[in-house]
Amino acid sequence: MVYKDFQDIKLSALGMGAMRLPVVDGDDAKIDEAAAEAMVDYAMEHGVNYYDTAWGYHDGNSELVMGRALHKYPREQFYLATKFPGYDLSNMPKVKEIFEKQLEKCQVEYFDFYLFHNVCEMNIDAYLDEKYGIFDYLMEQKKNGRIRHLGFSAHGNYDVMKRFLDAYGEHMEFCQIQLNYVDWSFQNAKEKVELLKEYNIPVWVMEPLRGGKLATLPEQETKALKAMRPDEEIPAWAFRFLQSIPEVTMILSGMSNAEQMKANIETFETDKPLTDTEMKNLLAIADGMLNGTLPCTACHYCTSHCPKGLDIPMLLNLYNEHSFTGGGFIAPMALSAVPQDKWPSACIGCRSCEKVCPQQIKISEAMADFTRRLNG
Repeated sequence: MVYKDFQDIKLSALGMGAMRLPVVDGDDAKIDEAAAEAMVDYAMEHGVNYYDTAWGYHDGNSELVMGRALHKYPREQFYLATKFPGYDLSNMPKVKEIFEKQLEKCQVEYFDFYLFHNVCEMNIDAYLDEKYGIFDYLMEQKKNGRIRHLGFSAHGNYDVMKRFLDAYGEHMEFCQIQLNYVDWSFQNAKEKVELLKEYNIPVWVMEPLRGGKLATLPEQETKALKAMRPDEEIPAWAFRFLQSIPEVTMILSGMSNAEQMKANIETFETDKPLTDTEMKNLLAIADGMLNGTLPCTACHYCTSHCPKGLDIPMLLNLYNEHSFTGGGFIAPMALSAVPQDKWPSACIGCRSCEKVCPQQIKISEAMADFTRRLNG
């Protein structure tokens, strides 16, 4: 197992994410506890020492199952991470209640790593609102030794992350972002890594395989990668990409069966960063995967011609994300912070924006399609 230095400890470069544990009959709330425990045992035996769970994973059962699976091991043999569930605004006044319950669920007296969960457009104002006392309470728990390292995860855009860092950056020890060779450009992950570098904050990675999308590739792309590294499996390319980014300390994978875990652990027996040529070719493949997305350059010519005052570049960016992912929570989450009269459904199809679009995007059709997708 490859290990990374973080302050005065060594972390396995691969961490076990507990958001996609094996389940019974396809029910996300019913974790196959025996299978999950066997995966934890295998991970422990093969050098994985970082385990990541959260309040809301598996309908609240992930913390319970991970707590039971890890409880048989000496506390100093693993590092446990969980998060304050600010993705639900109703939780904001409950930080003390939730934190105490999390310790109980996980059967521990302290968390090695604790995060503000999912800093994004929808909750940034609440996270920064002193009336909830979230930051003060978590800093108090750190002072008391019940949190060893404090950080945050973010699905929000660059500006949201900047606001959070401007407020709390000097106290943040790590940040977890969605990072893979597609999102390097698609979700502006490269710039987010640079932002964190400015604050000397190491990067924790979530969605390295983008929910499994990068575990298999079309035949042509597969052949291109095999030509460069014949013995490298396709999922491993996503991890080798991340091993090539110096700022990355922890790579989390939400493995849902033993086979995935064994393959990933085998990959992390070695550190094999990409050469410049391999990186260039891999990012070219990523660009090819994005060919179906709309080529908006955010020039904003359109916004001055929209009678409804819509932020069209923002909406097209969310439309691209929603279309490429095939749904997901990111676009609806971001839109929840926008007044409904500024949603894509507010487009009246006048096409005034299209007359000035340098990319000749059929914006009105995209807004209609986005609305249909959001409505299922």
